[in-house]
Amino acid sequence: MGNIKPATSKLEKFRSIKPRVVSIPGGRLVKTGHLDGRETLPLVFEPDAPGVDLAEWASCNRELIETEVLKHGALLFRNFNIRPIPDFERFALSLCAELFKDNGEHPRRAVSGHVYTPVFYPSDRKVLWHNENSFNHRWPLRIWFGCVRPSLHGGETPVVDSRKVYQLIEPAVRERFIDKQVMYVRNYGEGLGLDWQTVFKTTKRDEVEKICAHTFVAFEWKADGGLRTRAVRPAVIKHPQTGEACWFTQAQHWHTACLDAATRKSLYSIYREEDLPRACYYGDGTRIEDSLMDEILAVYEKLEISFPWQEGDILMLDNALVAHARNPFAGERQLLVAMGEMRSFGEV
Repeated sequence: MGNIKPATSKLEKFRSIKPRVVSIPGGRLVKTGHLDGRETLPLVFEPDAPGVDLAEWASCNRELIETEVLKHGALLFRNFNIRPIPDFERFALSLCAELFKDNGEHPRRAVSGHVYTPVFYPSDRKVLWHNENSFNHRWPLRIWFGCVRPSLHGGETPVVDSRKVYQLIEPAVRERFIDKQVMYVRNYGEGLGLDWQTVFKTTKRDEVEKICAHTFVAFEWKADGGLRTRAVRPAVIKHPQTGEACWFTQAQHWHTACLDAATRKSLYSIYREEDLPRACYYGDGTRIEDSLMDEILAVYEKLEISFPWQEGDILMLDNALVAHARNPFAGERQLLVAMGEMRSFGEV
């Protein structure tokens, strides 16, 4: 009898147990579906019970989320009662413990340690479809966008299945890009764009040279103190997990044929071809035909899926399976961005 613990001790132990959010058959907390009943990306997750903590639910259902993002490429989490900034970061961290710290490649503003605003770009222009940082040796496999405030008009983030882009591009064109790859040429800080000190986060040339060597970038110091870099990257990769072929480039951002006529004319009136802030070519340095870029843009446009943002939305992308863009907009627009699961071309 002396070894029997009092009932009050058992009760205190029971009270100390903290509840945990779980999903059980017949009592699911989250449901899935598609926008407007269309069975296209993104797959939509919505709460199916009151008070669901999205980050906690995601932490308990990582395998499900991983399975679905590898299948669909894009997941939209909608109508969860979240505080956009803190809960957005909690959610991303629940799925990826090490989020990417911005490398200075683009003009952004940090919101917290691992959360940023999107790239600053004129609101009346479309940011064309691209796979994030595909011109770099290392790039994120996962991207999260969070909507703090949608714009009054426009401002959608269109998505395109990179597997379908690969399939629809003319086979002969596809093989040419696979064989030759893409060369991204950049001139830093000559009137437009960021200077090399900002991008490389150093004022020392030898540090820049070390970074270039480590990331397979050819560099050239110009007579005026400027920097020109050339990086040859694949146009097609196999997904590191699914093995699927994906069209994976940022050529649409770099090739002058993809600019509007007025901007293109202005650039060529200021710069020589070799001094353009950004340009891209085949990997051997020869010019990518304007007509081919037009064909590739037409494929993206055909496949594009766009939907209006709602406050509190979180869009999760597999950056290899899905490219994204940004539509022109009017009015204030506040989005958040986080990236993680860094990969390199050496891994794919």
